[in-house]
Amino acid sequence: MNELPSARSGRNAFEVATRAVKEAGAIIMAHFQGEMRTDYKTKTHVVTDVDLLAEKVMIALLREEFPSFGIIAEESESIAGDLPYTWIIDPLDGTRNYTYGIPHFCVSLALAQGDEILLGIVYDPLREEFFRAEEGCGAFRNDLPISISTGIAVSGSLVGFDMGYQADTGGQVLELASALWPGILSVRVMGSAALGLAYVACGRLDIYLHLSLSPWDLAAGILLVKEAGGVVTEIDGKPVSLNSRRIIATNKAIHEDFLRRAKGRT
Repeated sequence: MNELPSARSGRNAFEVATRAVKEAGAIIMAHFQGEMRTDYKTKTHVVTDVDLLAEKVMIALLREEFPSFGIIAEESESIAGDLPYTWIIDPLDGTRNYTYGIPHFCVSLALAQGDEILLGIVYDPLREEFFRAEEGCGAFRNDLPISISTGIAVSGSLVGFDMGYQADTGGQVLELASALWPGILSVRVMGSAALGLAYVACGRLDIYLHLSLSPWDLAAGILLVKEAGGVVTEIDGKPVSLNSRRIIATNKAIHEDFLRRAKGRT
């Protein structure tokens, strides 16, 4: 277990990260179901001025407290650091839900040292649910310990997934979900990968899978699931990394069963 670094102010990284996600959450809630400006990064990938404002506030705070750390953020150019620490930011995960007034979105923030994730936070400002994990310290929701599903097989599992922004990967995940049906309990299209992973960590979903992710989508969630006793790998069972795009998150027993059932389909 690595000790979290301290900031200029004397606070530790968790205290600073908490402040950053709470400030972003306040911005998000102040504009929810109100006026916002939207733009498209691709034909289907929407971004709003709220994403940009929340990210700007987070970056400013993190740079002030940790000026030597790198930053990877969804809406900004990456910043190289002088130390082997990197903040990984998604200021508003679930932007499509947000723009449609669907109350399912979050702020996601992680701190990595090299390829190792030290801290992960997923904050749902609407429900005031604060999911957090530190390496080697377990996972929590609003300071209460959380743990993964106790299911033993894909059959009977509640499966969450998202389709991403590319037509081919969206079709692939639908094909995979269809291949599992009807041998599962049900499916949910989440609209937020970070919340999907947090929900696996706390047992609300038995499985979450996605075939087109970026580091800011999954960094915090990887640590949450692992610290809650779960397994996150590439969809074919290979080790997960910050650069993984195709992942499955679940518990060990369901993971083994999934790989057997999905062999040749992933």
